[in-house]
Amino acid sequence: MAKYSKRYKQARETFDSSLSYEPEEAIKIVRSNATAKFDETVEVHLRLGVDSRHADQQVRGSVVLPHGTGRDVRVLVFAKEGPKAEEAKAAGAEYVGGQELVDKIQKENWFEFDRVIATPDMMGVVGRIGRILGPKGLMPNPKAGTVTNDVEVAVREAKAGKIEYRLDRTNIIHCVIGKASFDDEKLLDNYNTLLEAVIRSKPAAAKGRYIRSCTLTSTMGPGVRINV
Repeated sequence: MAKYSKRYKQARETFDSSLSYEPEEAIKIVRSNATAKFDETVEVHLRLGVDSRHADQQVRGSVVLPHGTGRDVRVLVFAKEGPKAEEAKAAGAEYVGGQELVDKIQKENWFEFDRVIATPDMMGVVGRIGRILGPKGLMPNPKAGTVTNDVEVAVREAKAGKIEYRLDRTNIIHCVIGKASFDDEKLLDNYNTLLEAVIRSKPAAAKGRYIRSCTLTSTMGPGVRINV
C-alpha cells in the first residue's frame, strides 16, 4: 500500500476527490497545493477511449503552448555539416552533429537533452538508436514536426514551448502544461491549447467517448479530476 506524506494527505483534504471540477477551479486547487520548496511542474493526464495497439487508433502530435512550459529545453539536432547544421546552431540548439552523437548516446548512455530534431537525410543514422530514444519519447517523428528540413523553425518552437503528445500503452497522454508559479490564466490557456490539439487528433476509427477522463496534478501534489 502506498505511503503518502503528511503534506500530501493535507492537500487531499482541500478538495473532494470523488468530484470532477471545472478547469479553472482545478487549476486553483493544484496551484494552492503545490507547496514544495521548488517550482513544481503542472501536468495533464488524459485517458482516451482508443486502443493504442491498433495503428488506426494512434493519437500523436505536437502543439506550441502559448505560454511555454517554464522549462529550459535542451535541443539536440542531427544534421550533416553545412547549412542545416549552421541553421540549427544559430537557432539555439545546444548540440548539433551526426554519427558522433549517436555513438555518444550508445556508448556513454548520454541524455543531456530534452528534445531531438533531425533532418530527413539523417534518419538512417538516427534509426540505429530508435530502440533507445523511442521509450524515452525522444525519437524524431514527422507527425510531431521533429523530422524536418526547416530546422530553424523546429528549434525555435521547441525552445518556445512546443510539446509532443502521444498515447502510452495504457491509452493515456501525459503532458506538462507549465509551472505552479504560472498564474491561473496562463495555465488555463496552455490547458485549453493542449486539449484542442488532442481533440483535433481524434482518429477516425475512434468509437464512443473519446476523452474518458482528465486529471491535473503538480509534481508533489494529488491529482484533481477535470470535467471535460
